[in-house]
Amino acid sequence: MKITKQTTLKKILEKKGADKILKKHKIPCLSCPMASAELSFLKIGEVAKMYSLDLEKILKDLNSIRDTQI
Repeated sequence: MKITKQTTLKKILEKKGADKILKKHKIPCLSCPMASAELSFLKIGEVAKMYSLDLEKILKDLNSIRDTQI
């Protein structure tokens, strides 16, 4: 699965190791109680824009993970 700016956090978190990459890039939504209910529709592109994060670096790292699921 190729991750794009339209991919939801829920879908990304299905990829083994994705949580570590999101933490490395300081994605705050993983620990936010409000966001946990919204993971299925929060898109990585929107989150990166909201928090002024480098979307291209995040996508590059996420897409470098093997395509194995938990």
